[in-house]
Amino acid sequence: MATDPHPVVLVLPDAGALARAAAGRFVNVAARAVRTRGRFSAALSGGSTPGALYRWLAGDACRDRIPWNSVHLFWGDERCVPPDDPGSNYRLARETLVAHVPIPDANVHRVQTELDPDAAACAYAEALQGFFGSPWPRFDLVLLGLGGDGHVASLFPGSAALHETGRPVIAVTAQYEDRPARRVTLTLPAINSARQVLFLVSGEAKAGILHAVLESPASQLPARLVHPTAGRLTWLVDAAAARRLARTHPVAG
Repeated sequence: MATDPHPVVLVLPDAGALARAAAGRFVNVAARAVRTRGRFSAALSGGSTPGALYRWLAGDACRDRIPWNSVHLFWGDERCVPPDDPGSNYRLARETLVAHVPIPDANVHRVQTELDPDAAACAYAEALQGFFGSPWPRFDLVLLGLGGDGHVASLFPGSAALHETGRPVIAVTAQYEDRPARRVTLTLPAINSARQVLFLVSGEAKAGILHAVLESPASQLPARLVHPTAGRLTWLVDAAAARRLARTHPVAG
């Protein structure tokens, strides 16, 4: 797959339409990956917008259209909290998706947050290498949200982690919205190795940062550094988040 010269930005009417559109893309990418390579690998994100997507995937409209035996779920980042902690990205996916679909337990590859953060990062990197057969993962799909400061996964503005090129997974310490936390995150090269990267952005509170990422050429915000090297980058945004965009973008169903 060739790299698109520019990301595709699609504007949806509201958050509900965004979640439905994202679910449709997930279903289609999964089906294509299983037909082509025999399995589908996705790195999930946390947050309310992905949560709405996960509920769609687990619902009647999508659940039976996905070959769950061939689906493998990973995470783009994780807070170093117990897996049942309210702040756990794994817990969000488990409660909204994993517990409601027939995916084998062995196909759910969570970060082992019960370990020391550095040990958890090493264990996760080893799990990725075992699955992909290479030190660098090649996900079929990476889902990303957009932080209010422009961060993606747990890659924050000004962090040395943005310059990591030798490892696909690292442990970081990040303070965001007054919540300092140890985290494990994919690095930019690991994200940019994906066949498809899908940003999900909703709500008026994200309008300013979305404008900065998409329409400020000098910006060095982490989200602006996401450029798949041999894949496709798509932004699904709702009308509220898109209200400050100067350029006209296609309006999707």
